[in-house]
Amino acid sequence: MADAETPRSTIDAETLQRKYDEEKRKRLREDGEKQYIDASGDYEDFEKDPFVKVPLERKAASEDIDVAVIGGGFGGLITAIKLRKAGVNSFRIIDQAGDFGGTWYYNRYPGIRCDIESLIYLPYLEELGIRPKEHYAHGAEIYAHCQTLGRHFDLYRQALFETKVTSLTWDEALSRWVIKTNRGDEIRARYVTVSQGPLAKVKLPGIPGIKRFKGKMFHSSRWDYDYTGGDTNGGLVNLGTKKVGIIGTGATAVQIIPVAADYAKELYVFQRTPTAVDVRNNRPIDPDWYESLPKGWQQERMNNFLALLSHKSQDIDLVHDQWTDYWKRIAVLAAEKKQEGSSDEDPLAIMQQIDYEKMDELRARIDDVVDDPTTAESLKPWYNYLCKRPLFSDNYLEAFNKPNVFLVDTDGVGVTEITEKGVVANGREYEIDCLIFATGFDVAAAAYKVGGYDVVGRNGLHIDDKWSHDLKTVHGTQLNGFPNFHIVGGFTQGTTAFNFMHALDIQAQHAVEIIAKCIDDKVTSMEVTPEAEDRWIATMEENHNMGIQRYFENCTPGFLNNEGDTESKPSFLGSNFGGGTVEYERIIHDWRNERVYDETTVTRLKE
Repeated sequence: MADAETPRSTIDAETLQRKYDEEKRKRLREDGEKQYIDASGDYEDFEKDPFVKVPLERKAASEDIDVAVIGGGFGGLITAIKLRKAGVNSFRIIDQAGDFGGTWYYNRYPGIRCDIESLIYLPYLEELGIRPKEHYAHGAEIYAHCQTLGRHFDLYRQALFETKVTSLTWDEALSRWVIKTNRGDEIRARYVTVSQGPLAKVKLPGIPGIKRFKGKMFHSSRWDYDYTGGDTNGGLVNLGTKKVGIIGTGATAVQIIPVAADYAKELYVFQRTPTAVDVRNNRPIDPDWYESLPKGWQQERMNNFLALLSHKSQDIDLVHDQWTDYWKRIAVLAAEKKQEGSSDEDPLAIMQQIDYEKMDELRARIDDVVDDPTTAESLKPWYNYLCKRPLFSDNYLEAFNKPNVFLVDTDGVGVTEITEKGVVANGREYEIDCLIFATGFDVAAAAYKVGGYDVVGRNGLHIDDKWSHDLKTVHGTQLNGFPNFHIVGGFTQGTTAFNFMHALDIQAQHAVEIIAKCIDDKVTSMEVTPEAEDRWIATMEENHNMGIQRYFENCTPGFLNNEGDTESKPSFLGSNFGGGTVEYERIIHDWRNERVYDETTVTRLKE
């Protein structure tokens, strides 16, 4: 890993930017985000759970509880754990999956890992006394950790799995949410938290002919090991006689491709846009070092990582990985500019200079690793570092040196057709036996869209109608017209972080403290006021980061900039609070401790 003190190379910024602009224009499409289709209706089989072999049978539930936690991934788990710790034990966790885990339950493709250090990603490590095996945890270990949390905090007995919520409706007479499910359940909850995350709603490319393909076909988040053999560690022995095609070269594909390359007779990688891949530098966690960590180490490590990525000065870099290296380089250059007397230097210009240098290093690495010059050139990304989520792998580029792996670069066009026998790209049909879509998720979808349920608030107000003209919230977590309703994991008008676990923890703490306060104060209904929404919108505007918006306007099309459409709506990161996660946490902490009753309408239990 390069150090923040690494001497900067000489960059011809003007020529490089022209190249970036040229590559961006190749990939702009009139249909924008509409080029993708949902895995529903004719495509619902792509979302079918392959891991539930024998469907659960149970009687329909009818009950009154304090809190319904919708979602059993990390957002729901952290919320339920915090409820337990706050002494709120009357809750139900509802999830359509067969177990806890959320994205880590469904995503079990070979090679899966997290790109955030396990020591700051896996919650409650210190409390549970668990040492991860490596600095970057394997997906199976993360899924197992979710199960461990469920057992340790006694959450399984309060979970309803294989259960899809169909509607959440506020009952004014009861001052409760009535939750109905596909199993005939009717659960009446005083409070609701929703935590359907950004990596859950399967996204498919709208390529003509998908339904015509006669071979095996599945989305990476529903991996079919009955077909391929093996498990997340590999062993895909059934692919030894198969020609395999994979569409996508993003975060998922970067992990799948090296493993599939070890087993497939032939592997065809269909690429529209190359990805920026840095060294992961994964390694085992030393047991003696781990045991020497002082009390409170995990929160300190999480805070340190977040601070560095939020441009906050730190005496030490505890994680010291590729993420922090990038931001430290920016801080070093900013300090140099200030020392030179350039205190008014545009922060975006500083970031851009570091960005050019970083991407130049990554392109040079491709030349060093990939043997074939033509393949190496096709794998080079020509856009800013953060235009797509930066990726890390110690074996992705190396996979293209294998004789059975073929990169099909479409120069920004993408696959044009799927036939009965295979895939058409660059005017040629590639016959394959198995087609894998590593095309990701609709990361900007609201929780209720991800979960596929209706939300109807006070006076019959549907959430779609609430947001039909203006998207208004308070902190991205609460809505006027929807009492006792909390979003955990809301980045639109809320916050996000590269370590998404930290953002989840912040919003789960916010929801649980408010719920516990309401219970203690005998509050039956709490609803944020329209004035509170307006004040938060004004705060959003005051803290709007035009630099972020400008950055993503210049990006190659992708989910972070709405496939190149930054005019009709803000970019993914431009839609959240622009003051950063550290400041966001301070604001909502102060709000719930000092202003919560000033900006809400409250109904109390009658004595």
